[in-house]
Amino acid sequence: GIKHVVVAVNKMDLVDYDQQAFERIKDEYTGFVAKLGIPDVQFIPMSALKGDHVVEKSDRTPWYFGPPLLSHLESVHIASDRNLTDMRLPIQYVLRPDLNFRGYAGTLSSGILKKGDEIISLPSGRRSHVKSIFTPDGERDEAFSPQAITVTLEDEIDISRGDMLVHHGDEPRVSAQIEAMIVWMGERPFVSGKSYWIKQATRTVGGEISEIRYAVDVNTLEKHPVSQLEMNEVGHVLLSLNQPIAHDPYRVNAATGAFIVIDRLTNNTVGAGMILEHTDRRAQGDIWGQTPIAGRLQRKQSSIAAPEREVRFGQKGATVLIYGLTGSGKASIAYALERRLWDSGRAVTVLYGPDMRQGLCRDLGFTADDRSENLRRSAEVARVLNDAGMLCICAFVAPHEAVRHKAREVVGEDRFFEVYLSAPVEACRQRDTSGAYTLADAGMMAQFPGISAAYETPARADLVLPTHELSIDDCVFQIEKSLRDRGFLGD
Repeated sequence: GIKHVVVAVNKMDLVDYDQQAFERIKDEYTGFVAKLGIPDVQFIPMSALKGDHVVEKSDRTPWYFGPPLLSHLESVHIASDRNLTDMRLPIQYVLRPDLNFRGYAGTLSSGILKKGDEIISLPSGRRSHVKSIFTPDGERDEAFSPQAITVTLEDEIDISRGDMLVHHGDEPRVSAQIEAMIVWMGERPFVSGKSYWIKQATRTVGGEISEIRYAVDVNTLEKHPVSQLEMNEVGHVLLSLNQPIAHDPYRVNAATGAFIVIDRLTNNTVGAGMILEHTDRRAQGDIWGQTPIAGRLQRKQSSIAAPEREVRFGQKGATVLIYGLTGSGKASIAYALERRLWDSGRAVTVLYGPDMRQGLCRDLGFTADDRSENLRRSAEVARVLNDAGMLCICAFVAPHEAVRHKAREVVGEDRFFEVYLSAPVEACRQRDTSGAYTLADAGMMAQFPGISAAYETPARADLVLPTHELSIDDCVFQIEKSLRDRGFLGD
């Protein structure tokens, strides 16, 4: 991440200040530095013994026209190195001096924050606007990195230490799968499967190496395969975290792209990491956002208006998202609800997570991130079905609150209905017949929601059903009644 390097070629007096000797060394270092991607490299011929180009310029090298070392160090322009574009405010502390004040304190890692800005809290995905900004010098209309500030918001949303406030439309990636370069500093080797604490900004989560892709020879920068990283070795690894974190590539934002690795037993820092650009084809930026191609495309509007379809089908096109842990009863309730609605004359279908994996989502695994991607793709399908006037029942694990929130946005707030099945993991484990929990316990299914990955319970669901206490018929009755009350089923 170092952007400015000075190569001080000392002892020029030993070669009688020969320009060719200097140029030869310069060419060798230039070729090596090209592999590192450092944007600013300055070469200075010097003789510390004689004082040439240390503090003042020397007339012994008439072929050198640059500044002496001290002048260069004092004049290097570093203001542009700071990222003032991407606003990132990791929350360090929540201030509640009384019932009338809730402030979120932290240091602006990057960017500029202004009063009235629309922000998103990650990883929850909740939105609000900045009400006020307080600094040690009092209230201000704006703040910039690296100021320490306290922010209040227009809305009461659940934010705690480790969360991050960002601008709407400029969100970092939120994921539990991290590609990074690790510098290992522990006496014991870094091996796959061992659990560590990963501390990034103000957030600390558990995690482990799921893959060591290669190590890097620090002298030649050559890559070679390894099964572990020894002390002082550098390697490219894939980390699997127990909870998703909001992050940027280190080269874009050092503040949110850096982390340390902590031994869970000794609490010693045993490694330092720099997050890389994601090579997974599904992880290139915000997959929900506008890509350069999608930004030039326009949706084709049907000549059949939504009210015409409502008259034909006697219903409004809508999506019912039924979600919860594996074994919570999603499929049983979804298909029973489909039967009930069909028998009453409704045009309805079910999108079930495992079924989607047979075709459109057959490339996905069973990590929390892959389960969220399964929902993302299916939400686009549900939107098309809703546009056609159909009721669509979606049954998914859907472990991430932010992805559920974005699915609601894709489908449309006015035709989206969330049903959360709140059965606890113990009940789901006893009910499960797929053997998934047994595989997760044995470490054969990484990042399994509720076991090795967190399941984010909803801050707001349209209907919550404790399926460990209710029968399938009871659940179907409550969902149907709620849909009727919301006007989705017509008269």
